[in-house]
Amino acid sequence: MPITTCIFDAYGTLFDVAAAARSAAAEPGRESFARHWPAIAEKWRLKQLQYTWLRAVMGEHIGFWQVTQDGLDWALESEGLHEDSALRERLLQLYWELAAFPEVPDMLTALKAAGKRTAILSNGAPDMLDGAVRSAGIGDLLDDVLSVESVGIYKPAREVYDLVGQRFGCAPGEVLFVSSNGWDACAAAGYGFRTVWVNRAGDPVDRLPAAPERQLRDLTGIPALAGA
Repeated sequence: MPITTCIFDAYGTLFDVAAAARSAAAEPGRESFARHWPAIAEKWRLKQLQYTWLRAVMGEHIGFWQVTQDGLDWALESEGLHEDSALRERLLQLYWELAAFPEVPDMLTALKAAGKRTAILSNGAPDMLDGAVRSAGIGDLLDDVLSVESVGIYKPAREVYDLVGQRFGCAPGEVLFVSSNGWDACAAAGYGFRTVWVNRAGDPVDRLPAAPERQLRDLTGIPALAGA
């Protein structure tokens, strides 16, 4: 079955989630933050994800912006930086301006030139995703941006993956689903999507019921896999 639709996770896949902490560390006057930013970026992302999973299991959904703030607050406290309100405000501001990975524009351009439909499917709230897409300048290269807010539960709930077929009228086997999150790629594979795990860190595959069909180190190979 040919690939007609390419669906991308947003944070960590198209957008560099470490960019906020990295950019803040490079700003004048934040030299002392430079030794903390890698740990902050890692812990922030980990807690952000953990809180989405836990809230999904508990049935206590809340918007991704609040989850993002909660994750940052935990990370800052773990590094003894929780009293620096100016740093917190700046990191949250920068999260709305995350940079796309360098290969993203050319990759999406190639997919569109080949007639593939492209979209984001993300845990992110619609306004957050809109800010990231506009900041990266890739809005014209996407057919839609789908958010879990329309179903009120986070990935990897199957209701989230259902949004793709509902929007595009395609069968799961026609979808190439791309994520940098191994658990997301595994869940999407179990759902029936063709899946690619963008494994930038070279991590092992998660021990889950299904596994991604392919692994790449970045997004440059996606057009070839999609038949573009």
